Amino acid sequence: MFTTTARSLLTGLVIATATAAPTLAEVMVRDVEVTTDLEALQNPAAAKHYAHLSDDLEHAIIAALDGKMGETGSKITIDINEVELANSFQSELGVADSHMDGDVGVTHDSDHSKFDAYTLSVSFADAGPFFAPGTDLSTIMSDSQEYYDAMIAAFADHVVQKLK
Repeated sequence: MFTTTARSLLTGLVIATATAAPTLAEVMVRDVEVTTDLEALQNPAAAKHYAHLSDDLEHAIIAALDGKMGETGSKITIDINEVELANSFQSELGVADSHMDGDVGVTHDSDHSKFDAYTLSVSFADAGPFFAPGTDLSTIMSDSQEYYDAMIAAFADHVVQKLK
């Protein structure tokens, strides 16, 4: 009886593992599109600082996908909330209270189970792991390149992790 039960459990485990593996491999993306209406930013300093936000975020997401881009798959569209971006940039509360918000949509031409839509907000705290090791976070300013790079990396990471 023990061997029959053990054999059944082992067979079930093998089948479960074999059927789960293709699910992980199916996360493919065919396109990433990010839009930011910089003309809508009422803060000229923010508009100048974030001039390449759409391209930089697209490239960061593609890099974070780590080889999961293909000719077929999901399409990710992101619309960055310009008002929140401007408010975050000019906030007198300090960098710790800043955030970047965007509406994320995931579509697929043929697999309707791959649809998703949500608003993503990434804060300075979320960006912490994306600063260079040894960075003194208390000295980071919202208009620094380090801040910008970490916020982009954190946003891209959150989008990719949500796909899995």
